[in-house]
Amino acid sequence: MLRINDILDKAQAYLPAEELEMIQKAYIYSATVHQGQVRLSGEPYLTHPMEVAGMLVDMKMDSATIISGLLHDTIEDTLTTREQIEQEFGKDVAFLVGGLTKLSRISFGSQEERQAENFRKMILAMSADIRILLVRLADRIHNMRTLQYQKPDRREYIARETMDVYAPLANRLGINWMKMELEDLAFQYISPEAYQELDTRVAKSQESRNRYTEEVKGIIFRELEKVSIRGEVEGRAKHLYGIYKKMHEQRINFDEVYDVIAFRIILESDIDKTCYEALSIVHALWKPVPGRFKDYIAMPKANNYQSLHTAVIGPYGERVEIQIRTRSMHEWAEKGIAAHWRYKEGRAFQDHEDNQIKKLREALEIQQEIKNPKEFMSNLKLALFPEEVYVFTPHGDVKSFPKGATPVDFAYSIHTDVGHQCTGAKVNRSIVPLRYQLQNGDQVEIITQAGHHPSKDWLKFVVTSRAISKIRNWVNAEEKNSSLTLGKDLLEKEFRRNNLKFSTYLKSDEIRKVLSEYSLQTLDDLISQVGYGRISAKQVVNHFLAAEAPKEPEAPPDKAKKKSAAPSLGISLTGIDDVMVKFAKCCNPIPGDEIAGYISRGRGIVVHTQKCPHLQRLDAERIVDVNWDVREKHAYPVHIKVVCTDRKGVITEVSSAISSFDVNISSARVETTDMIANLMFVIDVYDTQQLNAIFSAIRQLKIVHSIERISKG
Repeated sequence: MLRINDILDKAQAYLPAEELEMIQKAYIYSATVHQGQVRLSGEPYLTHPMEVAGMLVDMKMDSATIISGLLHDTIEDTLTTREQIEQEFGKDVAFLVGGLTKLSRISFGSQEERQAENFRKMILAMSADIRILLVRLADRIHNMRTLQYQKPDRREYIARETMDVYAPLANRLGINWMKMELEDLAFQYISPEAYQELDTRVAKSQESRNRYTEEVKGIIFRELEKVSIRGEVEGRAKHLYGIYKKMHEQRINFDEVYDVIAFRIILESDIDKTCYEALSIVHALWKPVPGRFKDYIAMPKANNYQSLHTAVIGPYGERVEIQIRTRSMHEWAEKGIAAHWRYKEGRAFQDHEDNQIKKLREALEIQQEIKNPKEFMSNLKLALFPEEVYVFTPHGDVKSFPKGATPVDFAYSIHTDVGHQCTGAKVNRSIVPLRYQLQNGDQVEIITQAGHHPSKDWLKFVVTSRAISKIRNWVNAEEKNSSLTLGKDLLEKEFRRNNLKFSTYLKSDEIRKVLSEYSLQTLDDLISQVGYGRISAKQVVNHFLAAEAPKEPEAPPDKAKKKSAAPSLGISLTGIDDVMVKFAKCCNPIPGDEIAGYISRGRGIVVHTQKCPHLQRLDAERIVDVNWDVREKHAYPVHIKVVCTDRKGVITEVSSAISSFDVNISSARVETTDMIANLMFVIDVYDTQQLNAIFSAIRQLKIVHSIERISKG
């Protein structure tokens, strides 16, 4: 266990004595209030805040941040109040600890809603003070280091949340070591078999790789010395998730990953020109690989990362990746925003640091407009999307966008009105379609027309959370107006059909009962729900017919019969009767998947998996809760892809593994490239449990590199 003296020894190198005393006081306070509490590992609870504080002092954070690390769970997990924290440690610490406290004492309808609201609270707090996010990242790292003590389902849930949100957050802050550790720890629990296999293969090749690393380092160092360029050369294996991601994206096996070792030249000079001089020496030594040079010094990444990247054909014909940067660039690359922390009076952030925080806040704060928890989490992940392209405005300014961004995303980044009125775009002075995907170095010009409005189809190809949010808001407003008109028309017709006058009931007590039953606030809400198809006009009229009918005892309606259409397909619907149910062809949900229903126009409820990308782009107001209600077994089609070594009989070998589970293979095809075979199957399974068993059997085959479930598209 980390000791308080270890923390104080490191802190005294840069903090005054009076602040060290406050850190010691916080340690004693935390030990007192957490006394008797233990973690799932059986260790005293105090080990957790101590480890968090230890990471913060390693990052050379200010005393308030370190103290907050020691106290971050006190309000949530003990009887301590924010007022007590403020009285003992001041307003600054009280604000930070308050911002770090999760909403654990509030009741939520679902785990997803709780998750969304906790992130929303954290974003609001970090908008005022980014230190909250740094403590939260340190907290998450230690929780991930001890994740093995959680239950299996909690492990995977926490690991996925870490991979989707926390690792990208660390990346946006430029803290590389945090990003890599979070990714590797999450990878270990999300894909344990792939992690273990890759870990074993990397370990096996370590001895020969170390010899090769030392040889290349020596060659580079001697060549730099010849021209009096001072610096150091590092060489180390890439982190496991980075290797796995490259194998997965490029569909290659481990032996084909040429840059398992990444070399780094760190120059003592802080002059950018020296980096280019070192680059010319490397390119004189070994032939560069075409298309593999990236200049992040002239055009830094969105998180202010700067470096030159190149790949060369090194000794023995091996491809080698080399990064070249100055010492200050390296400090930023590894520690990000934490490398240049300023909280002392009169010591402001440098412009590039302030801009980095501003960009992150802008990216996250726009999410505050989104009320639906699923949509909020989806957009939050988009806002943190790590891969970027860099394009130019007509005036030469550089803008960064997620990979796959379009001219429409560019237009909305300028102004909402520019996005709404966008009719076309020029890229490099040539007209391009609005769905054109921007490339690095493109110069983009937006063509607008006053009075033009966005199209719902834009949601199919825009990728930035800002564009999606603005388009969806406009579409929702338009659809609400349309639904009001349609809903009123449907209600008036249904009332007339039953010899009732709609206008006479608008202010009656009975209409208020209808609103209360459907948990609606206003009459417009009711009319909109009818227009959307969520409530039928007949249901509303029946309330008034029942109110005017003679009061006779009658048997309660058989709700089970009303819902007969749904259970036959294995689906139960929340609060919706007599409605047609279909399964979405894009994601083919099966029992065991988390699902949601979309109220379509004329096709009833279309059921998607909650992770389906098509569902994320649909109108959130039309999404309803649905659940599996399987009373008899049905076979459901699932599309799977198996990547394996190409050899004779490969499709037979994999098919036999599938058929051993007595499931039907309704389709099979194979594509081969460079000794790799991509096998695509459509199989009929009963549920996710059976599918997982099939996946496990296929992974046992030595020829198999990976297996995944895919969308039909």
